[in-house]
Amino acid sequence: MTGKWLRRLGLAVFLLGLVWALLPSWVDRGFNRVRGSKPASKRARKLAATLSIADLHADSLLWGRSLLRRNTRGQVDIPRLIEGHVALQVFGLVTKMPRHLSGSMDARTDWIIWMSWAQLWPWRTHASLAERALYQAGRLKRCSEQSGSHFMLIRSGRDLYDYLEARKRKPDMTAGLLAVEGAHALEGDLDALDRFYEAGVRMMSPTHFFDTEMGGSAHGRVKGGLAPLGRRWVVEMEKRRMIVDVAHASPRTVADVLALAKRPVVVSHTGVRGTCDNQRNLSDEQLRAVAKNGGLVGIGYWEMAVCGKDANSVARAIRYAANVIGVEHVALGSDFDGAIAAPFDAAHLDVLVDALLAQGFKDDEIRRIMGENTLDFLARNLP
Repeated sequence: MTGKWLRRLGLAVFLLGLVWALLPSWVDRGFNRVRGSKPASKRARKLAATLSIADLHADSLLWGRSLLRRNTRGQVDIPRLIEGHVALQVFGLVTKMPRHLSGSMDARTDWIIWMSWAQLWPWRTHASLAERALYQAGRLKRCSEQSGSHFMLIRSGRDLYDYLEARKRKPDMTAGLLAVEGAHALEGDLDALDRFYEAGVRMMSPTHFFDTEMGGSAHGRVKGGLAPLGRRWVVEMEKRRMIVDVAHASPRTVADVLALAKRPVVVSHTGVRGTCDNQRNLSDEQLRAVAKNGGLVGIGYWEMAVCGKDANSVARAIRYAANVIGVEHVALGSDFDGAIAAPFDAAHLDVLVDALLAQGFKDDEIRRIMGENTLDFLARNLP
């Protein structure tokens, strides 16, 4: 009897372990879907092949898949970035998310800890948001070291210049920049910015899905403005020439950041209320304030951002933003691998080029929107 029950227990433990090991890939495959689109036109494919595409936000480091090889799940990896003519991808570091996403959220629950356990992240990451961010940053650094010169981690304006010169000679390469999604990852310690800077982080937002000690989130319970610590955070970010990102921030926090900032800011991934009216998206007034600051607005690809499921919905939001603030302030902010269903993946951005052509954009305007605005912005504002 004892042996029989031991065998049953062993089988149960094995099956539970198997399910636990497969959980991240199941979640990844279910959350980060590619809806698919009809192939781009010959004109769009030809134009896309000449572009230096840059995207301001993807959450790919959260998932367990290797970015060094082409995957059949998710939306981003290095081979697909290269195939899609992406010169630079900003990778967000996600450290905490509520279990249930709704209109008014708080920080009491956290499903990232379950992802960290399932993916066997180091023990230090289970209790520390800072360590979660730094662990993900280390993953991208290792990608750079192991890529055989196909991927470069950008830390400075000089890095960016050298990389873009090298890419002219070797087009089968791409690059990444690190950003932190929510300054709660600092755990209230502004001195921790130095650790993040040393790890390569060059962009950070004050909030993500809930209000923090820095300020209010667009999804938070209070949705207030910058807190005193948040005001100090903006100053310390600018001292280090780190870029402030106000994606997910409440309207009051956006206004407070723009009133305080002495350097341009970005909205890394968003939509516009002119085509999709909800609390997450930017009003015309906010668009103009970001442009006046010299900043960039990255338009996302997910349904809540653009009120549609296809590339035409993304292009419509881009057209609206360009009409309000000018092409020079508009960029891409996909939110790839951010638990969204996207109309295409990183390898098929020519589909978006097609949609922009249908919106009447000229080739040189498409070059700006698809990447040159972001690359120029980073060249001016990185350390």
